[in-house]
Amino acid sequence: MQAEPSDLDLVFKALADPTRRMQIRRLTEGPATISELSEPFQMTLPAASKHIKILERSGLLTCTKVGRSHICKIRPHALKLLDEWLVFYRPFWRGKLDNLNHFLTDSSDEANERS
Repeated sequence: MQAEPSDLDLVFKALADPTRRMQIRRLTEGPATISELSEPFQMTLPAASKHIKILERSGLLTCTKVGRSHICKIRPHALKLLDEWLVFYRPFWRGKLDNLNHFLTDSSDEANERS
């Protein structure tokens, strides 16, 4: 039996697609219709709607019907989940980058001494 995907799993799945990442980026500027979100990709509205549904299911955005249009807005809570997950790994990467910096500095110093 397979477990239900967690909220974080849904966010990662949604953000795995570059089109959806660009749509989320666009929504950081403010609400947009599905038509506006599909414009840069020259995709059909049904194709754009599929992307929007995945983003909506992940909690990254909400869509509200206003007349004939669907207005999409970003939901920062899902991005906060992602940030909280990434925060755990920041010390690890800082340590790796510090080690790389020390290695490169030491290698450069040795090369200068040989010259």
